[in-house]
Order: sequence, then C-alpha cells, then structure tokens
Amino acid sequence: MSNMVKTTLLLGLLTGIIVWIGQFFGGSQGMLVAFVFAVVMNFGSYWFSDKLVLRMYRAREVGMNEAPELYRVVQNLATHAGIPMPKLYVIPSEAANAFATGRSPEHAAVAVTEGIMRLMSWDEIEGVLAHELSHVKNRDILISSVAATLAGVIMMLANMARWAAIFGGGSRDERENGGGIIGLVAMSILAPLAAMLIQMAISRSREFQADASGAHLLHSGEKLASALEKLAVASERIPLDASPQTAHLFIVNPFTGRSFANLFSTHPPLEERIRRLRAMHG
Repeated sequence: MSNMVKTTLLLGLLTGIIVWIGQFFGGSQGMLVAFVFAVVMNFGSYWFSDKLVLRMYRAREVGMNEAPELYRVVQNLATHAGIPMPKLYVIPSEAANAFATGRSPEHAAVAVTEGIMRLMSWDEIEGVLAHELSHVKNRDILISSVAATLAGVIMMLANMARWAAIFGGGSRDERENGGGIIGLVAMSILAPLAAMLIQMAISRSREFQADASGAHLLHSGEKLASALEKLAVASERIPLDASPQTAHLFIVNPFTGRSFANLFSTHPPLEERIRRLRAMHG
C-alpha cells in the first residue's frame, strides 16, 4: 500500500472520529453537523493554515537583502529540486528548529529559527533546508496541515465532552444513546488519543521520506545527519515553545526532553534517522 493511500485512509479516520463525536452528542443530526464542520475545517486549513502557523510563531519574512546567504541556499536548492522559490521566514527564537508550510509548491514557505542559524554551519543548514524543501516537493505540508487542523478539532470537542461530563453528562437523550457520563469520559479520553496516534503515523513516515529525498537532493546524507546530531542536543537544552498541534511541522520534535510528550512524538527517533542517513552516505 502506497504512502498516499495510507495517508488518505488515516485522514479519513480523523474525519470519522469527528463525525462519531457529533453522533454521540446529537444523533444523526449531530453527525451531519460534525461532517459539515470537518469539511469546512479541511477547506480552511487548505487555504489559511500556512498564514496561521507563521503568525503563531511570529515569523518574519526575509529576502535577499536581509538574509543573502540563507536566501541563496534556498534558491539553489529549489532550483535543483525543480520547484518555485518559496517565501523565506525567520522565527525570533533561540531554540534551534525549522519547518515548511503552505498548500502547494507554488504557495510554500520555509521558516528557520534564529537559534538554528547561530548553531549550524552552512553545510548543515543546507541539509536542514534540503529536508524542508523535500516536504514541499513531496506535498507533505498540505497533508500535515489538514491532519493538524482535524486533530485540533478533535481535541477541542474532547475538552467539551470532559466539561459536559463534569456538569452532568449532557441531556437525557444523550445519556440514553451514548452511555451518559461514562460514555462522555471514555470519548474524551479515546478520541484525542486516537487522533494523536493517527497524526503520529502520518508524520513519522513522511519524516523518513523527507530525510531520504533531502539526502538525494544533496547527493549525501552527511550534512543532514550532522545537523540532526546538533539538533538532538540543542532541542533538549532550549526546547521551542510550540503548540502540540503544530509540533509535527518542525524538523525535530520541539518537545524533546519532555518525557510525556515523547510518548506521542510525531517524529521518528533521531538516532534512527541519523543511522539511515549515514547508511545512505556510506
């Protein structure tokens, strides 16, 4: 089964969870409302997710004049990858990280933190940017943004279910159809857990693919492997103040070093990524 088929099925599961929650609260009518809501959220994430995430991290657009070396590296990589030059942003944070966003290669943006610029050599920055541009070329960023939006909706609805359980478990019809307080509590736990696992499954396979594509673009896995080694240490020393719903966008898990978050990490282990890249290089 191809990655695209798997991803489509997993996105369908996320939508299905939203519809199930709607059915729990409002029967067939609630199920229809939830389905329409999921469609609207998918449409919104398609058009606006890039702007929202860039604004969330106070990213500032830069051009050739503000960041000439960075701009040239991205421009060269985009040319070799056969994609349009993406917009380039810098995030005002000492944490070392980077991400790509946008609905298509023609409407893409790449963002790097000030911290990663200070930490890395230009060879290592090139490895990081090759990984991010591979996400753009592989059209991973749209899928990841839609998954993040749907997961965020599920988290919000699960929170509503918890409050409903605290204040009486909902209406009589809801108690009869959905198991009352016990059903609400079970749903408030199981729905976000399922959403996190699905989002994790989507993201992890695509991180490995972007690593491989980035190494192919540079004809070597060593630049990115070296960058990931530095990021493994730096992300524990200065974690990024990130939202869980957008954690999968970054090149390394921004919650590294926080044990609970690592249980549901959207990224594969850095050691395994480095090992694979070094094997390609060898």
